[in-house]
Amino acid sequence: MLRRIFVLLFLYVGGLTLVAAQKTLPLSVRTPVQNRNLSSLLKFSQWNALFPHRNKIYTYKAFLQAASYFPEFLADKNADVRKRELAAFLANIAQETSGGWAEAPGGYFKWGLYYVEEQRDSTMNPYTDVSKKMYPPVGGRSYHGRGPKQLSWNYNYGQFSEAWFGSKDSLLNHPELVAEDPVLCFASAIWFWMTPQFPKPSCHEIMTGRWLPTENDKSKGRIPGFGATVNVINGGLECGKGSDLPKTVDRYAYYRFFCNYFRVLPGENVECSNQLPFGM
Repeated sequence: MLRRIFVLLFLYVGGLTLVAAQKTLPLSVRTPVQNRNLSSLLKFSQWNALFPHRNKIYTYKAFLQAASYFPEFLADKNADVRKRELAAFLANIAQETSGGWAEAPGGYFKWGLYYVEEQRDSTMNPYTDVSKKMYPPVGGRSYHGRGPKQLSWNYNYGQFSEAWFGSKDSLLNHPELVAEDPVLCFASAIWFWMTPQFPKPSCHEIMTGRWLPTENDKSKGRIPGFGATVNVINGGLECGKGSDLPKTVDRYAYYRFFCNYFRVLPGENVECSNQLPFGM
């Protein structure tokens, strides 16, 4: 009996050690674990129906594979919270990559995930910030928006590269990989969604109720809800102006569309027009 207890204890401790060791490895070399919450909420047939005009890189298989490296994505114990987080994630990536217009065949909401690379400013704005000394831009490289989230700026490419490859140089030298590898493409979006960057919380923390705004946040109108995810992603351009840009209105509409699709209420604070950007 004592021997059996010892063996079970050894296996338990060994398992904890293995889990801890996994978390120290770059994402790409960790052992992936199927994200059953994603596959149960969103089937292949639904993916096809929701994104009939998507670019060929945005495959359902690649989305599932990328999500398998982020076990906390859609992992809340509350089913409505999981649905709401998925609706928020899909709304943001659909709007970031939309090829739709008001009279688009099938309706505006059917044209998410149409583009892989940023359509405006990508040739004029290389999105380089030389003040970010930890992630210096490489000459001749452009860090314009790529992938579902439209990952932008050298410091975001560098941080994601560290998390995924274990080296910032992989994507600082070759940012184009985000637009070429389907799994890496989706992983860039999920990584951004899951990763807080001070003073910003992560979008995941916002949608799961884990973010507790400070008194300064509250005084600037930054409160939990879908609107705060918009603030994290593009607050400098879309939030705190007292009124919304057309694309921001579309972003809200996408969120309500997906909430309705997954049969979950959108919750409070969907908009960010009265939220000052983080850092202010």
